[in-house]
Amino acid sequence: MIRSTVARVDLAALKSNFAAIRRYVSSEEGRTPPAIIGVVKANAYGHGAPRVALALQEAGATMLACADIEEGIVLRQAGVRVPILVFGALSVSDLDGLFDFSLTPTISTPGAARAVQAAAMRRSTTIAYHLKIDTGMNRLGFRHDNLRRTLPELLASSTLRLDAVYTHFASADVPESPVFDTQRARFDIAWSVVNELCRESRIANSESRFPNPEPRIPNPEPRVFRHACNSAGLLRDSRVWFDAVRPGLLLYGIVPPPLASTIDLTPVMSLTSRVVAVKGLRPGEGVGYGWRYEASEPRTVAVVPAGYADGLDTRLCGRGHVLIRGRRVPIVGAVSMDMLTVDVTDLSEVRPGDEVVLLGRQGNESWQRIDAREMAAAIGTIPWEIVCRLGTRIERQYD
Repeated sequence: MIRSTVARVDLAALKSNFAAIRRYVSSEEGRTPPAIIGVVKANAYGHGAPRVALALQEAGATMLACADIEEGIVLRQAGVRVPILVFGALSVSDLDGLFDFSLTPTISTPGAARAVQAAAMRRSTTIAYHLKIDTGMNRLGFRHDNLRRTLPELLASSTLRLDAVYTHFASADVPESPVFDTQRARFDIAWSVVNELCRESRIANSESRFPNPEPRIPNPEPRVFRHACNSAGLLRDSRVWFDAVRPGLLLYGIVPPPLASTIDLTPVMSLTSRVVAVKGLRPGEGVGYGWRYEASEPRTVAVVPAGYADGLDTRLCGRGHVLIRGRRVPIVGAVSMDMLTVDVTDLSEVRPGDEVVLLGRQGNESWQRIDAREMAAAIGTIPWEIVCRLGTRIERQYD
């Protein structure tokens, strides 16, 4: 039994977007192209993490990234083999999953460092981690201006191995904000400090193990790489591509507003439903809870079985549109839990069973497409929210 409202996820489009991003970051001559870390947190932005992660692995993603240990376990159980970075905080997590499922933690606080170190010591093992630097987001991360005090204990650990250093931009998608450049400069300085502290830590460890060492050639320094770019940062400034980039929204074919892009992207998800009823309204009659829409003349409305329980925002009433028979029609009346109504007065041929496109295309003209950016702009939110909030009862069908 399939509900009328379904999300179709085009995995070929996803792989095409990945390839387009890879071409884009490989376009500058004289530099090694950065690796691509595919961000699949929040159920792959609503697209379905297991299937999306496997497709990105096939496409050549160097690493995938998720929000927490539980998300990482889901990916491993789905058969993902590439490294998986856990972005989120670890201080209140069950850390066994890091070791049992070979996940790479982010260490962003001294408390998390001690907890992961203790867990590794109990298992008599070493675990690689990525170090997060707070350069201005003021959420997680070691403060960029306090590293000489906070990092030596972490870097001295014999059970933790630093593989990468990263930060996160607060305003890469706000062109007029100076915060992006401030964070970029801070990260450059922090990177230098981390390298200096790493060298000091290796010397100290060597001296503690060999009280009277003979002069010798130092071992080569381990390779520690940097990453900073989300989708907006990737588009905004190639100087911060560093060793890896972390596209999220771009992978799913959506450009972060208000930015534009020349990358050839295709939206990966479409959301469709079916008309289940067609009703006539007389002048003075309303429709839905609160009669938020009232007819001043005879009107015809179609009922669509999709509502806020499916992730559609209540603010779409009077602001959003859907596509029926290749025409845009407005959403009228309240978006309720399980259904919404649209005005089809000018489409007398509409019948129950007709396809309704909430996100996606219904024709080849530019106006015959509704995407997440448009829907987000209509209700004053962001496209990330539009795709991430799609409900679990919506079946994802994969092409």
